[in-house]
Amino acid sequence: MPTTLTPYLTFDGTTRQAFAYYEHVLNARINTMLSYDDIPAMDSSDTGSEGSTTPSGEGIMHACLELPGGAMLMAGDTPPGMPSEGISGVMMALQFDSNEQAGEIFNALSQDGQVTMPLAPTFWAEIFGMVTDQYGVSWAINGKAVEFD
Repeated sequence: MPTTLTPYLTFDGTTRQAFAYYEHVLNARINTMLSYDDIPAMDSSDTGSEGSTTPSGEGIMHACLELPGGAMLMAGDTPPGMPSEGISGVMMALQFDSNEQAGEIFNALSQDGQVTMPLAPTFWAEIFGMVTDQYGVSWAINGKAVEFD
């Protein structure tokens, strides 16, 4: 099996909503959506620490989204009782062969979000833009690549 790298995001209770949104916007498919209530009960010998309990609740323990072409995005909600640190220091980069598709995705992710760099030509892509969506995830959207000599 080849090595793959899959981003894993941590949301503060909005994984279910974010992934439903991404499924629609990115024409993706949710493969997995497990809540903390779906976790089988474990005793302390399973958790590795005395007095530890299995988190519970309707928050999402693990979700997996498959994008067209097979790329995946995974996420979960911060476990109950743990502080959320938000999503920072990472940006999801999407590449499209079509500038029209890149523009559509950029505009959809911009809804209720914040455009940090409007779509414009660059030396590496016919159009490129950056946006932080309504769930706090930063996206870099690349249109058709510019050919280098």
